[in-house]
Amino acid sequence: MPTFTNHLPTAELQALDAAHHMHPFTTNADLAAKGVRVITRAKGVFLTDSDGNEILDAMAGLWCVNLGYGRPEMGQVAMRQMNELPYYNTFFQTTHLPGIALAKQLADLAPGSLNHVFFAGSGSEANDTNLRMVRVYWAQKGRPEKSHVISRMNAYHGSSVGSGSLGGMTPMHEQGGLPIPGIHHIGQPDWWAEGGDQTPEEFGLARAQELEAKILELGAEKVAAFIGEPVQGAGGVIVPPATYWPEIQRICKKYDVLLIADEVICGFGRTGNWFGSETMGITPDIMTIAKGLSSGYAPIGGSIVSDEIAEVIGACEFNHGYTYSGHPVCAAVALENLRIMQEEDLLSHIRDVAIPALKTALDGLGDHPLVGGVNISGLMASIQLTPHKESRAKFAAEGGAVGYICREHCFANNLVMRHVGDRMIISPPLVITPEEIDIFAKRAKQALDATYADLKEKEMLKAAS
Repeated sequence: MPTFTNHLPTAELQALDAAHHMHPFTTNADLAAKGVRVITRAKGVFLTDSDGNEILDAMAGLWCVNLGYGRPEMGQVAMRQMNELPYYNTFFQTTHLPGIALAKQLADLAPGSLNHVFFAGSGSEANDTNLRMVRVYWAQKGRPEKSHVISRMNAYHGSSVGSGSLGGMTPMHEQGGLPIPGIHHIGQPDWWAEGGDQTPEEFGLARAQELEAKILELGAEKVAAFIGEPVQGAGGVIVPPATYWPEIQRICKKYDVLLIADEVICGFGRTGNWFGSETMGITPDIMTIAKGLSSGYAPIGGSIVSDEIAEVIGACEFNHGYTYSGHPVCAAVALENLRIMQEEDLLSHIRDVAIPALKTALDGLGDHPLVGGVNISGLMASIQLTPHKESRAKFAAEGGAVGYICREHCFANNLVMRHVGDRMIISPPLVITPEEIDIFAKRAKQALDATYADLKEKEMLKAAS
């Protein structure tokens, strides 16, 4: 058996990875030629790679390591649960203590009448559940034709066939025959890139009203639900104008359309409240959860469902579920995660300490000649790169080329900052301190400076015509 503490040289690890490991959302042949970065350990907001570099993880893994890395309590709880009950399913009239306790805790935290939880292993699985659930709900109410679901372009709701269809990302839909029938997409509330001469308030209303137009086009009697992230995370941290979500809520109520809030990224403190729905002032019928539910320490997701939907679904046999629905070890880890968040009053740290420090840091980066604007909601933000601030111009280069250059400079500078197109996005662990935010800002500026120098040298500081 290989050992992972005294590991092989990096080049040998890279060769083994290239020979056997297929990576998600990756051109694996290119990655094999380049060589992966091998992460060996982590603590707090920092990762360490196989060459000993200490890297500030401004993405919290994949938006998920809210508590930061290396909390010993999480491992202790997992070990205790593995020794007591490592696995049992929740099929066949059976349950277990961690599943019961976690469902109750989530019902206590969730807003409104969201008092019921259907567990899954990930956000993708949970959104597949939601797709089936809303269709079964309307069928049970004698309206089986009410089966269409509306989402948004450039939305991300997972990468399975169902959840990938709910998402609106063109590269995903170009592979594997997506989207499946009955899924429709309207425009995203991205004022910076698509707002033109409208004010943000005008644009927010206009984009929300696309939902009403689509409902009327399809027929309200056919539309089951609308799904959206309170803030579009993987789409580029798109924070909608303040007019957007109240209008979406109004339209859903008017046409008897269920509202699904995908809280996979926004939930569990990311926006400064327990859920992004609270930050945006909406009351969904279903919330999708995952990621921050366990701070990424164990794979778990789920759907938190209103009393009304649970009552209707509960009257029939819902022929749906997963082997690992409510896995006892994952549920125990999630419970410990929530306990730590509450006992350490992490929400107060986010609101009173981390958010003000991050806003100050981003305001400073906003003065950079490459930065056209900054979007921030809680502890998630995007930095829009542009060749011309005043006009919000796009680069003449292929979309994402500039963002990729900046990302590579971030990696070289021991900073994980992701790019979506020509946006740089961050979502750091919620425990990040002002001192660590200062380190982030310094490394981010160095990456922006190096990117700017590259663009000048390559004559890429040109706006699209």
